[in-house]
Amino acid sequence: MTAAVLCIGTELTRGELQNSNATWLAESLTRIGLEVTALDCVDDDRERIEAALRRLAGSSRVLVCTGGLGPTTDDMTTECAARVAGVGLERDAASLQHIEALMSRFGRKMAPSNAKQADFPVGARILPNPRGTAPGFCVRLLGASAYFMPGVPAEMKAMFETSIASDLAVLVSDSRHQIVLRTFGLPESEVNDRLAGVEASFGVVIGYRASLPEIEVKVLAKAASTSEAEACARRAADEVRSRLGDHVYGEGFGSLPESVGALLASKGLTLAIAESCTGGLAAELVTRLPGASRYFLGSVVAYANQAKTQLLGVAAELIAQHGAVSEPVARAMAEGARQRLGADFGLAFTGIAGPDGGTPEKPVGLVHWAVASPNGTEHRERVFIGDRQSIRRRATLAGFDLIRRSL
Repeated sequence: MTAAVLCIGTELTRGELQNSNATWLAESLTRIGLEVTALDCVDDDRERIEAALRRLAGSSRVLVCTGGLGPTTDDMTTECAARVAGVGLERDAASLQHIEALMSRFGRKMAPSNAKQADFPVGARILPNPRGTAPGFCVRLLGASAYFMPGVPAEMKAMFETSIASDLAVLVSDSRHQIVLRTFGLPESEVNDRLAGVEASFGVVIGYRASLPEIEVKVLAKAASTSEAEACARRAADEVRSRLGDHVYGEGFGSLPESVGALLASKGLTLAIAESCTGGLAAELVTRLPGASRYFLGSVVAYANQAKTQLLGVAAELIAQHGAVSEPVARAMAEGARQRLGADFGLAFTGIAGPDGGTPEKPVGLVHWAVASPNGTEHRERVFIGDRQSIRRRATLAGFDLIRRSL
């Protein structure tokens, strides 16, 4: 069962917006069991939109499209879909009432241009929009079931999950099951080498996705029944875990900070963070997760040496003797965060994120991080490669991994 994704919008082809919809949809379609064979993007041009629809609908069983359902003149996806389907447009009264009611709720009058969002190809099935004004629709295009959704990510995701995912699951004829294992601390090449032979031995397909410094390992099994596919995938996934050891930090879809947060919450433990070179990134990754208040007490971004001394109690003499980027200062920052905020764990980072500021003794990319706990303080250091943002991210996740291992 093949599927294609088409994202429509000049703002995408010009690079003004990141096309996160394509990535999310490809992953979601794969998880359902479809084989995604094409990810395409086209600007707001009638001829090019229609050509893309004909090409993708002619080569795929399922076509999922986003964008171009708004009220402005450059939103022309619906009329292009109708032309490819060989039908006209008709206005849906219920959709028009929904748009008008939504506008009224926000204290706005419905503009005439909004009315076109209630126009659909004749015979199309309308897909409600739980997050916005523009409904989606489903229509047959050539040999494909074609689904059209808004380009706004939150609206698109809600519509896909409530109105489309169950449709597509019915179309998948073979039974398959996928287990996703999330790893940290190994390069992609070593993960691949350690798993050599697993596919042949267990009859599965293994895929990789690198979101450095994390590596996602996907174990996909196909069988005559769902239960057989689940059992096959589990056997292979257990072998993957055995070969990768404690570099596997979780199963399913989630992040390393989320995994650490779940561990802290399950044990009733708390965390405080002290950041210098990471500049608040660690705290941001923690607090973007719902329920973080159960275990996260707070963060101190102590960028200047004076702040490290005044806010975290790091001795000025310690900084003068060893420098702010050093093991003793990282340990003192972690212990200061733990003590001053009354947490079970204190996590600290100090380093040189670049692009300048390095020396031969302390090059750009050098980061010291430490975790203080009731069992003492652990320290690590490393010279990370990459640009400023990469160094900060790699260091932050390394800090969370040290907490995970401590837990």
